[in-house]
Amino acid sequence: MEVGKKLRRLRKTKGLTLEELAERAGLTKGFLSQIERDKTSPSIAALKAILDVLGEDISNFFKNMELKEKNVFRKTERKPLESEMPGVKIETPIPNLQYRELDPMILLMEPGSKVEDESWDVEEAFGYVLRGSIKLYINNNVYSLRKGDCFYIFPDMSYRIENESKKEAEVLIVAY
Repeated sequence: MEVGKKLRRLRKTKGLTLEELAERAGLTKGFLSQIERDKTSPSIAALKAILDVLGEDISNFFKNMELKEKNVFRKTERKPLESEMPGVKIETPIPNLQYRELDPMILLMEPGSKVEDESWDVEEAFGYVLRGSIKLYINNNVYSLRKGDCFYIFPDMSYRIENESKKEAEVLIVAY
């Protein structure tokens, strides 16, 4: 991966705009844009300033440059994530993938469990029901979804996902 592309992915995962990173690193937006598009190479001092803002160690940044990112992940490689929601287990299907822009998660919802917009840090997401059935509450609307159905949650929407059935539900969530 080129340095610029890796810097852009890292910036986006940190939720910074090009303008914010340029200002914090003491660089111009135009120069940073050229770096991210691999049109120019940063000096060591400029790269260090960028990485300091992004909270990345320069040696770690280059250590993983030669490593090819993994493209295929098996079900047996899933890792659990912390969940403070009763009856809801969260797994990441792509563990240890660095600098990703999308954040896929698998929700395993026991009967009676729910996920509310205030209970986790997801504002915009795509969801796909893999198994079971759920009720989706978006603003003042209620939707019954079953295996194969999908949904999209836009920013600034209030929502709740509930498993009101008697069986476990499994939902794929891809958040940005």
